[in-house]
Amino acid sequence: MSVQSKLLTLAFDPKFRRRAKIGSIAIGALAVLLSIHYQLKHPKKPSLSKKPRKAVFDKDFLKQLRYLFKIMIPGLFSKEAGVIFIHSCILMLRTFLSIYVAALEGRIIKAIVQRDVLKFAYQLGKWLLVAVPATFINSMIRFFESYLGLSFKTRLTNYAYKKYFANQVYYRVSNLDNRLLNADQCLTEDITMFCSSVAHLYSHLTKPVFDILLISFTLIKYAQRREAGGTVGSPIILAGIVVFGTAQILKAISPRFGDMVAEEANRKGHLRYLHSRVIANAEEIAFYGGHEAEHSLLSTAFRKLNEQTQLIYKKRIPYIMIEQFLMKYVWSGTGMTMIAIPILFSNSEKLDAEPDGGVSERTRGFATAKNLLYSCADAAERLMTSYKEITELAGYTSRVYNMFDVIDEVTEGRYKKNTVNMPDSFELEGEKFDTSSINGIVETSDGNIELTRVPIVTPNGDVIVKEMTIKITPGTHILITGPNGCGKSSLFRILGGLWPVYRGNLKRPAISQMYYIPQRPYMTLGTLRDQVIYPDTVVDMRRKGRTESELLDILKIVHLVHIVEREGGWDAQNDWMDVLSGGEKQRMGLARVFYHSPQYALLDECTSAVSIDVEDKIYSAIKDAGITLLTVTHRPTLWKFHTHLLKYDGEGSYKFTHMDTSANQRLSFADEKAEVERKLQEMPRLKQRLQELRKALDEENSSDSS
Repeated sequence: MSVQSKLLTLAFDPKFRRRAKIGSIAIGALAVLLSIHYQLKHPKKPSLSKKPRKAVFDKDFLKQLRYLFKIMIPGLFSKEAGVIFIHSCILMLRTFLSIYVAALEGRIIKAIVQRDVLKFAYQLGKWLLVAVPATFINSMIRFFESYLGLSFKTRLTNYAYKKYFANQVYYRVSNLDNRLLNADQCLTEDITMFCSSVAHLYSHLTKPVFDILLISFTLIKYAQRREAGGTVGSPIILAGIVVFGTAQILKAISPRFGDMVAEEANRKGHLRYLHSRVIANAEEIAFYGGHEAEHSLLSTAFRKLNEQTQLIYKKRIPYIMIEQFLMKYVWSGTGMTMIAIPILFSNSEKLDAEPDGGVSERTRGFATAKNLLYSCADAAERLMTSYKEITELAGYTSRVYNMFDVIDEVTEGRYKKNTVNMPDSFELEGEKFDTSSINGIVETSDGNIELTRVPIVTPNGDVIVKEMTIKITPGTHILITGPNGCGKSSLFRILGGLWPVYRGNLKRPAISQMYYIPQRPYMTLGTLRDQVIYPDTVVDMRRKGRTESELLDILKIVHLVHIVEREGGWDAQNDWMDVLSGGEKQRMGLARVFYHSPQYALLDECTSAVSIDVEDKIYSAIKDAGITLLTVTHRPTLWKFHTHLLKYDGEGSYKFTHMDTSANQRLSFADEKAEVERKLQEMPRLKQRLQELRKALDEENSSDSS
């Protein structure tokens, strides 16, 4: 008998199988006892310099993940739940197929050992046929992993968009709160990375779990069958100790990949934010010649991002080294030991009486068990390597959950901004208003606007008016004036619900009854028709019964009827922010007032680029349409269209008076006074310049005479 046959015979000896099982249990128990004894003799001292390691599966992470899962999988019979079920079935089929392929490979090896050509060809044909469903299932696993990530992303993004565009959150989250500095990245890249990571981890964890459970069950069955050989089932405890020890070592040495990935995402968001600032302010930067400063900011942000990325790469080097050493070499050595122990210590020759000494059958069982053992070890390795992916998932989970948390708080009117909190009694000069609490009351009226002891305060705490108490009724046209930079348009933001009412009581009509036109009106993407009816869509316009002929009449009022033919009709699409001039954009904004016909038109320097004669006609048409004017302007030509004057003094006070002849005269005198004061301040400089010019002329005359 050959050495190989002898070894295989010893490997399947039932007596040795029992002895090997007892020996492996004893070895495993001894290893555990030695480990406990060492830990008792050498207890780990707490480190005072290092921060305590945060567990990946802590309460915060599980809470955040549960919150997001409720959004991504809204119900047991949802589309996402169905995709998960189908994906799980395919993963289980792949495990069954792996077990079948392992058994088939054993039969092929048996045919080779027996030198049976027909049996070998038959089994090889079955092997090739199995390749068809195997490759299909592998493709479907990848497809459903990607499809599951896409389904999660769709559900989460739609939910995020719904909350982001409700209750003016898109404005409040960036102007009233400073916790979410890169909302665009959170809504796009972070959600994408989170959903892809979840889908990949589900596939990466579920498949190994199925493999370990089903293959272990199969190995135990093989161990109980004498003809299959008991070489695999006996030392399971030894394998368990090795796997458990590997898990503990990797957990102990694993860097905080989750925190590092979250920081990397933050730095990516900051870099994108700087790029968007350059794009939005390109003209101003070009005029100032600020390219060097912007280049420096971008280079610094890019350098910090690279440093964080390199840190992650460097941290992975020792971790991957230890991981590969444990999983590829220690585990392989353990597997070889599990197979070698029965062969090395058994002396039974019971199966030698068979025609070939039992070599072919024992070889089949040996090959099958070996393949199953390797598959099981590979599954355990994938579970181990998923730990660092889970830590990275924790980073994405934290960012996405934080985005929803901030949006929820902003929706409820709870803001956090870096301001200086002051007590109730405060002075205006050099101090800030306490914006930490919002105690104002906002009510909906039948058409009047009433402010009762309402402070006009910016979200930064800057006080425009300490307390304002006024009443505006339909037909009360208000002209708002004051020094430059005093916050004349702040009242509009409070009336429009953009800024909170920190104290007092505000009564106002529905937001839809107030239409705000800024100095630089926003032009949306879309057709020329969309510019007039914004924010309505064509469907909204048809539902309201409005026609394009009415839109044409509106453009006639604002002197824009010519652009319909110039741009190619109502369906023409263009970049309207660039195509339309400044005056045309302002008149387009005023055209929207006629289309929506609100009770109040909040006009903020919206005719600064419009000629006076056209401006006069438009304002007259607005008043004739029964729309009440609230206008911020410096143009004296608009005084005649208003009945009342609201004037800020720039020091926290205001005056609200009738716009009679004397008021007009006082306003005119105030403007003239400001102009005279400005000229008087320039007098010393002008006198000095006059002396310089006289001196230059005297020198020139003297040179001419010579």
